[in-house]
Amino acid sequence: MSTERIIYLPLGGAGEIGMNAYVYGYGKPDQERLILVDLGVTFPDMDGTPGVDLILPDITWLKERRDRLDAIFITHAHEDHVGAIGHFWEQLGAPIYTRAFTANIARHKMAEHGHSDQTVKVVSPWPETTTAGPFKVGFLPISHSIPESSALVIDTPQGRLIHTGDFKLDETPIVGEAYDPALWAEVSKDGVKALICDSTNIFSPHAGRSEVTVGPEIEKLVAGAKGMVVATTFASNVARVKTLAEAGDRAGRSIVLLGRAMRRMIEAATETGVLKGFPKVVSPEDALSLPRESVMLLVTGSQGERRAASAQLARGKYQGITMKEGDLFLFSSKTIPGNEKGVIRIMNQFSELGVDVVDDSNGHFHVSGHANRPDLEAMHDVVKPQIVIPMHGEHRHLREHVKLAQAKGRRGVLAINGMMIDLSGNEPTVVEYVETGRTYIDGSVQIGAMDGVVRDRIRMALNGHVTVTVIIDEDNKPLGDPWCDIMGLPEQGKSRVPLVDILEEDLSQFLGRSGVKTIRDDDKLEEGLKRVARQSAMSEIGKKPEVTIVVSRLN
Repeated sequence: MSTERIIYLPLGGAGEIGMNAYVYGYGKPDQERLILVDLGVTFPDMDGTPGVDLILPDITWLKERRDRLDAIFITHAHEDHVGAIGHFWEQLGAPIYTRAFTANIARHKMAEHGHSDQTVKVVSPWPETTTAGPFKVGFLPISHSIPESSALVIDTPQGRLIHTGDFKLDETPIVGEAYDPALWAEVSKDGVKALICDSTNIFSPHAGRSEVTVGPEIEKLVAGAKGMVVATTFASNVARVKTLAEAGDRAGRSIVLLGRAMRRMIEAATETGVLKGFPKVVSPEDALSLPRESVMLLVTGSQGERRAASAQLARGKYQGITMKEGDLFLFSSKTIPGNEKGVIRIMNQFSELGVDVVDDSNGHFHVSGHANRPDLEAMHDVVKPQIVIPMHGEHRHLREHVKLAQAKGRRGVLAINGMMIDLSGNEPTVVEYVETGRTYIDGSVQIGAMDGVVRDRIRMALNGHVTVTVIIDEDNKPLGDPWCDIMGLPEQGKSRVPLVDILEEDLSQFLGRSGVKTIRDDDKLEEGLKRVARQSAMSEIGKKPEVTIVVSRLN
């Protein structure tokens, strides 16, 4: 019996949607050579992570084993799969392999962090393979909502694995490669030990629709519009951006791209040859001199992002362009759960301007980039894996996907972040639990989720803040009364006098009755002042604020 084993370890993306990072290993236990599939980010929200710029997976386990990491493979260029490579590459140091379009995006991310773009290697699709330690890895084309998405065929000494990445079964995707069931069957015919599979749309009961089906509906809508037309979608969905641009072009409108991400994606797709025949675009400055009914804007901000072009247009003006009554705004996108408030806010702002807003509630103007339940079932039937391991989904998605596999007589394994699975032999087993979590990009600094920074920020946001300053003389006696500064708190409480006066009076009394032993001990003094300030505030305003004590001693 072999002493080597195959391991699968998700560090992000399994039990959540976003922040994808999957480790595969082969070798003797605790000596395995490793590869990493994807290294993505997720995005913060004001409720749980105020002030945070980006959220990254905690890759401490992998960093501690960087000498065993042979390569990083990126399946496609969505932020939740490629967004963290610039932040983490220096800590990992392995070469990055990906397709040309993704490499174009990845190299820009590396350059932003001062890393050489030579670390990103461009590979051709299957049957070309890349050797990384004991693994041979090939990029198997699959359709998705961004060009050149690929599954990974991962060959090990103990069998073949297929990691689907994000995918849909679209044989007419407009831009990028179509799903080719014959190719997938050929790759799978000699047996697949495990299919590690996208689970995003497991609860969608109907077969997914092709990207080509939205074109006629969009064209009809744009052709019938009277004023200026503005449309937003995911900037990375190059096929949708092309469909929108062509609809505007056929309606006799000049096309304007607004938003850095929108321009960047179209440039990357054109530079790498995946996008051809995109209608001519005009600059925002030139658009200002054209009749409104002759202009169509394609803008960023389909998820309600505050700084994106759509939000700025909703607030009044962007690059000199304003929207007016009779204009049309189209959301050619699905709102990701959690982003509803931002999107609805923008819709209402447009409504106040008299702009007609159209979303995809009728299903006419958007199709998902992920496989629905019948498509996942079809994928299982083509690949015929021994084991199905769901990934890219919340816990409920993974669990339902396991049930789907088991219903077809296949072994399903529910593996969430931190669960190391041994795939050797015929019976997958959990062999270790690795601590995983999140890393925050806060301004220009990486901080850990357990560092307390964000927790303190939330507490200050919820409870307000009081700074108490006390001066102690050479004889360990208070020099004058303490004074307070408040932030995020009402100026008056139930006593109808300034809150600061109440706090300072109660703190002064505390100091007056404290003995020398307390006043001499900084820790005891700080503890007592905090307790009194919080109790006093609770009595006055019903809140216990965060309190900072500043003690100055005259020596």
